[in-house]
Amino acid sequence: MSGFHVSSLAGLFLPLVLSLAAARADAALPAMPPIGPTDSLLIVAPHPDDESLCCAGLIHVARQAGAKVAIVWITDGDAFRWDAMVMNHAALPNTASYQRLGLIREGEARAAAHALDVPDDSIYFLGFPDRGVARLMGAYFDPRSAWHSRYTGARDVIYPDAFDPGARYDGRHLVHDFALILDRVRPTLVFAPGPQDTHPDHRAAGLLVARALAARGELGELRCWIVHGGRGWPSRGFTPDAPQSIAPRGAGMQWQELKLDDDSIAAKLRAVSAHQSQIQVMGRVMRRYVRSTELFAVVQP
Repeated sequence: MSGFHVSSLAGLFLPLVLSLAAARADAALPAMPPIGPTDSLLIVAPHPDDESLCCAGLIHVARQAGAKVAIVWITDGDAFRWDAMVMNHAALPNTASYQRLGLIREGEARAAAHALDVPDDSIYFLGFPDRGVARLMGAYFDPRSAWHSRYTGARDVIYPDAFDPGARYDGRHLVHDFALILDRVRPTLVFAPGPQDTHPDHRAAGLLVARALAARGELGELRCWIVHGGRGWPSRGFTPDAPQSIAPRGAGMQWQELKLDDDSIAAKLRAVSAHQSQIQVMGRVMRRYVRSTELFAVVQP
């Protein structure tokens, strides 16, 4: 036994334990409480397409029930190099290429929202920098100079139809604009990325939402979702009849399950497919999120 410690043993078996725990959770997840006509939902998406991957089924179910649904995108997804290369036919995209990509992805997000019956007056684009949200919520929360996007070249919100054009790239402006969205929507439920998501923009967006709701004494309204849940997840290909599994990164969270009927599954596929710039680059992966269930985790205040 020399040189072999309990910590080593735990390291060997912990992945198996987490896997078994997730499997048990998948088999007996509690149902998400029904959405009703008095509900008002706010979906917080770090980038265009996140709202469809995480929540398109939920949005369709809510609209069918007569609930209000609003969507706010923190960024326009304007820093995805492969996307910019494909959409601009450029091996080395320049700042103009990334700015055009932001406009393209914004248009796709609108199309996805319309496919889910979300009206224009409930669609909000904040326009803050893709791949910069974590810095805005950290070192650039209240800086002397604004964050500079090396992709678009911008230091403030450049999109003319954004919620607050010209807003400086820093955390205070982001928090301020998001608070105004909360004031306008007055949601009964807010759906945002969980802190376990592997994408920095997602984790920072989740932090933004949690802090804002906690300051209002409304943290109990928060429900979390995960899109980037660990290597190889979601598994398998396009299997719309199969339930969604708990992401490896989501083990231990208090998940609830929303079951989708055929109409909601079809609506989700239409919404995901509306993001054509993303579909061209990683369509096979995106279609893996179209399942017969969606999962949302309860956050304890």
